[in-house]
Amino acid sequence: MVRKVKRLLAAVAGVVVATACSLALAGATAAQAAPKPKLAPAGVDITGHQLDQPLQLRADTRPAEVNMVVDQVTWLGASGQQRGPAAKDLGPKYTVVVLYAGSPTKTYDLYPLAKGGPRVYRPAKQPDLSKTRAGWFFGRLNMSETLRAAGVPLERQFDTISGGIGGGERVIPEEALDPVQNIDEALGELQRLLLLNVGVVVVITAGLAGIALLVRRRTR
Repeated sequence: MVRKVKRLLAAVAGVVVATACSLALAGATAAQAAPKPKLAPAGVDITGHQLDQPLQLRADTRPAEVNMVVDQVTWLGASGQQRGPAAKDLGPKYTVVVLYAGSPTKTYDLYPLAKGGPRVYRPAKQPDLSKTRAGWFFGRLNMSETLRAAGVPLERQFDTISGGIGGGERVIPEEALDPVQNIDEALGELQRLLLLNVGVVVVITAGLAGIALLVRRRTR
């Protein structure tokens, strides 16, 4: 009787072990067969002046534009200026939200047409709940052109040759971009120079004639 019970227990234990192994193997096979969930692409959302709907740029479809917009804010230091320009000098505002794996992580306010040069404001409250100091920063000179390339309705700026950090007044005056005006100015300067030379020649000739006449009268 005891032997039969032991055999029965051994058989039951074998069945349990075999079932557990089969379930574990099936789970491992299913885990290997199931594809890993694909993360949403990184990107940026832009909202602001004259934008009826947010511009949603994603790295899988518009990687160049995403990189250019992110480059406008990745260089910001730990702390910026606590006070920015007056509200009347800021111009149109555009809020940029940086997303990673489909979730917003950072947000910035960009002012591409601010008086004195583009500006960036970084709020202390960030979507990823990171500890950040609020501050104002001078933006890159090509901020306006970067936003325009991304789809923001801004007029084209011809003076943003480089993308260096910082603001400032126009580096190339608008007048310098008008070749017709430059030619007109050059011709005007040349005309004035010729008239001046003719005047000098007339004065010298008159002086010489006067001296010759005086000498002739004295030698008679």
